[in-house]
Amino acid sequence: MPTKSPKLRDVLLLLTIPNVGPGRVRKLLSIYNNAADIIRSPLKQLMRIDGVDEKIARQLKSGADEKRVDEQLALMEKKGISCLTIWEQNYPVLLKKTVSPPVVLFYRGKIPDAWPPMLGVVGTRMPTQYGRTVAEQITFRLVENGIAVVSGMARGIDTVSHTAALKHQGQTFAVLGCGVDTIYPPENRKIYEKIMQNGAVLSEYFIGTKPDAVNFLPRRNRIISGMSLGILVVEASAKSGALITANYALEQNREVFAIPGNITSNRSVGPNRLIQQGAKLVGSIDDILEELSVKIRKPTEKTIPPNLSDLEKQLLEHLSFEPLHIDQLVLNLEQAPASILARLLTLELMGLVKQLSGKMFIRI
Repeated sequence: MPTKSPKLRDVLLLLTIPNVGPGRVRKLLSIYNNAADIIRSPLKQLMRIDGVDEKIARQLKSGADEKRVDEQLALMEKKGISCLTIWEQNYPVLLKKTVSPPVVLFYRGKIPDAWPPMLGVVGTRMPTQYGRTVAEQITFRLVENGIAVVSGMARGIDTVSHTAALKHQGQTFAVLGCGVDTIYPPENRKIYEKIMQNGAVLSEYFIGTKPDAVNFLPRRNRIISGMSLGILVVEASAKSGALITANYALEQNREVFAIPGNITSNRSVGPNRLIQQGAKLVGSIDDILEELSVKIRKPTEKTIPPNLSDLEKQLLEHLSFEPLHIDQLVLNLEQAPASILARLLTLELMGLVKQLSGKMFIRI
């Protein structure tokens, strides 16, 4: 029986063998001290191990790719990439307790000695303005309460949540479906670089692995949910990958949270269905913090100037996270468009209102 943690080289060597995944690597290295002992072991002895048939035993004896491992170790040094194994103390604690955790996590950035409480934030790649606004506001409140955000750095809700966490000096971690040296999608280069300064970009895939659909769903998703106390689904269609992440969360005994949405929107089908099935409906950050038993910090409220005009006060009462068109405000308040636009500009300069494209406005 091994008496200490295996060396990284031995773990990587086993991962180069066909049909030898994380589970078999852990099993083998719980019996043997290193890869060399496994390769030298008689075929019949290997076949006595649970889950190792003759085919896999023969692959174990002849399939390790020394050259590929040498290349990986050289690339790690050249590109400033580190690697964490499941036997190390600072491997994500919650992830280690899942059914199929990766045995290695390549990463760029900063791995904490003690992992903070984390929540996975996922959703559609094509969010509505409502989805973007809610994801940004919820993420801000999460990091304000000391909760780090985990996501997949994909377009849409993933990108919004990472960006919001960084904007508010919070920790965020991105789990990729490719090697950590590959920035995908490519337009997220700046986000990728900023994440490394206040978190980490992680992947179980070897350096140089290109983006491939099978690497994202479901394998990448199990890591996002496995690292987290729970998963928040903001917007998602009926067949969204975010729902696969939510299913993993349930299997891993994690909390599932969902933002309710417009019943006429395809992007609301996923979270609304999750709520029907028992997911926690999120109306505010308190719904998440309450469920996670995290101490609720008093929100930092924007100071509302006492000298607002009556029209400015009415505008703030009518505006919310849901974008509202200027024409609707004119209709609701029965005021001239010029007067409302002037007051909206004043509120925007105060940091209380934000104008979106198409003359849409939200309260912030």
